[in-house]
Amino acid sequence: MGRISKRRYTAEFRAEAVKLVLEHKVGLTEAARRLELPVKSLANWVRAARAGKAPAAAPGAHPVSELEAENSRLRVENARLKMEREILRKAAAYFAKDAL
Repeated sequence: MGRISKRRYTAEFRAEAVKLVLEHKVGLTEAARRLELPVKSLANWVRAARAGKAPAAAPGAHPVSELEAENSRLRVENARLKMEREILRKAAAYFAKDAL
């Protein structure tokens, strides 16, 4: 069995993930699933943010370029929009069932 490599996240990605949980009121489990990261990592980042500490970059993480920052922001926004679309799809199905 091979060793699982540790993923490293930039400070920008961590800040956007915390913002998704705290400002957009997405649950930890759901946000972690959307962003494809461990729930425990996200929980640690949220706890640190609530304590007033900025999310630190992982050791060995390279500085984030503008394109990488925008890509990270767009990934978070895309995850949020997918969730909203899923909610609307389920709501439409629910109300269509009641109309029959």
